[in-house]
Amino acid sequence: MNRQQRLETHEVGRQRTLAGSFSLEGQGLHTGEPVRATLLPAEADTGYVFRRVDLEGKPQVAGDVDNVTGVEWETVISGDQVAVRTVEHLLAAAAAAGVDNLRVELEGPEPPALDGSAARWSEAIREAGIKVLEADAHVLSIEEPLSLVSGESRYAVVPYPCYRVSADIEFENPAIGRQFASVEVSEPSFVSEVAAARTFGLESWREPLQSRGLALGSSRENTIVLTGEGLLEGTELRYPDEFVRHKIVDVIGDLALVGARIRGHVLAERPGHRGNIDLARRLKALLEQGKDRGPALGIEQILEYIPHRYPFLLVDRILEFEAGRRIVGLKNVTINEPFFQGHFPEHPIMPGVLIVEAMAQVGGLLLMNEFDNPQDKVVYFMSLDDVKFRRPVVPGDQLIFELEMLQFRGRVCKMRGVGLVDGSPAAEATMLARVVDR
Repeated sequence: MNRQQRLETHEVGRQRTLAGSFSLEGQGLHTGEPVRATLLPAEADTGYVFRRVDLEGKPQVAGDVDNVTGVEWETVISGDQVAVRTVEHLLAAAAAAGVDNLRVELEGPEPPALDGSAARWSEAIREAGIKVLEADAHVLSIEEPLSLVSGESRYAVVPYPCYRVSADIEFENPAIGRQFASVEVSEPSFVSEVAAARTFGLESWREPLQSRGLALGSSRENTIVLTGEGLLEGTELRYPDEFVRHKIVDVIGDLALVGARIRGHVLAERPGHRGNIDLARRLKALLEQGKDRGPALGIEQILEYIPHRYPFLLVDRILEFEAGRRIVGLKNVTINEPFFQGHFPEHPIMPGVLIVEAMAQVGGLLLMNEFDNPQDKVVYFMSLDDVKFRRPVVPGDQLIFELEMLQFRGRVCKMRGVGLVDGSPAAEATMLARVVDR
């Protein structure tokens, strides 16, 4: 099982659902239509399911990131016959309460906006109570850092003993400026620190958004309205930094679509729904990989297979391994690398030839299961094609190499590789290698 993400089923107890049901009604934030939402208990491994009981046939769609079809100012999920809008606030409250399974019956196209926060959802879930199910809970445990860039949004997820979300935002509006907040995603902390944070928007946004069918139900009762000079007169904040706290609610709600409890610290800079969902897709992919991928290799195992030693060993860990198909390896670049003493010492940059060498070492490990007694084999690289360098690699960077086997005949293998830093390509190449006896 992949060490970067482990599907755990024994350390955090059982799956949970509601002990009872409840209904809330109001106006949809974006459609402006009156709507009633009824939340009901669900069986183990149901996840989140939304059913449009106002439509013929009562079609339903699973609250899963694979079903996300809209990320513009809201998160929209869609199935073959149905779409449900603005699911993030409800899901944030459910995830924070540890509710893994839930059925939501909607008489309308989106859950009611209520006061524009997750507070009423959290309160109603608490009043309905929690039922512990017999099935083990699923947890995505982050054991290696990962990063992602999506437009102006940047994310990092690092190991952490529980689930925490931190966010940093910056707006030119004087009522917002730059704000940072961090919260542990547990029911008490969520309720006290972020649940009551409301959605917000500039008064000047109203007409352009409504012309596109958005914010039709927005009002001073469910939205913090700002002018170019700051808060609309008469508006009082619930937290001094309510804006970034609401962004954290959105992150939690969007990441609930991963389908597992998260154990790790999510750090988000300028988060938005598009970036949140890109991160959710990345985490969902890791979760799925963790079910059937081979184990990662630490440095001790790497040394058993690879002939290189200091100072020419350029791979620190194997993160993912699919025999005969794909491998992902990691190289931590530090100022202590011996080559920095002579390669632009006043402006240290990792030599491109060594980046390619590190990629090749990772690629060589992709062949370790192709032969009996792989410790008795050596991989010689025969040619390099289409080598491109996209950005410099400097001390402090973490290179993630992803290599895919394109062809393997006899003892000759063709691979395509890319080296990533913070999710962006630093180098790429096509490689031809031969396996020989030592």
